[in-house]
Amino acid sequence: MSGAGHWHDEARRWAAWARTPGHDAYWDYRDAFFELVPPPGRATLEVGCGEGRVSRDLAARGHTVTGVDVVGELVDLAVAADPGSTYVVGDASVLPFPDGTFDLAVAYNSLMDVDDMPGAVEEIARVLEPGGRLCLCVTHPTRDACVREGDRFVIEHEYLERRRFEGTFTRNGLTITFKGWCYPLEAYSRALEGAGFVIEAMREPPEPPPGGEPSATYEADRRFPDFLMLRAQRR
Repeated sequence: MSGAGHWHDEARRWAAWARTPGHDAYWDYRDAFFELVPPPGRATLEVGCGEGRVSRDLAARGHTVTGVDVVGELVDLAVAADPGSTYVVGDASVLPFPDGTFDLAVAYNSLMDVDDMPGAVEEIARVLEPGGRLCLCVTHPTRDACVREGDRFVIEHEYLERRRFEGTFTRNGLTITFKGWCYPLEAYSRALEGAGFVIEAMREPPEPPPGGEPSATYEADRRFPDFLMLRAQRR
């Protein structure tokens, strides 16, 4: 998994960012994501668990969770917040688990951060039992290729090329820098196909209505998906 040094530096800032309720898009989109997630089974793996908020939400829904992340500082934060689950340090491209350990894997906005995304998907398939499922969310590939111009989104980047992403964001006094990769939809589909997965469901949830007065940009935002969510089954 790439960015270990970057996320080492950002660990505390990310924890503050992620743990502030309503602060970022996770709080608006998590219900749409969990609609794709099967009921709790034998064992659930979260790949790229970070400080653990998705794992905690899985545990609250009855899943027996193991979270894995390449950044030890983030794993420590996850353990402190959720001592009832299991968290380990490990790389998505070399997962530290035997074959068939889990019946469900979750990768919420983490596959964009790995240098070898197809290799990570192969590893997820390896640690899933036959028939096991992978539920994932990524930044929508079309949104990654666009820039905003008023109420329009204009394609500025090469959509079909894998390319680096870096952006710094400040909101409500908190600042975080994200680094990762942009992939076209075909790259995710080919990675799943190559690892023996069959896509069962695909969702592009719209921007949810704001809680208060609609923002000046809401009408444009709701026409263009921010995230792509998939559920796939290992054959």
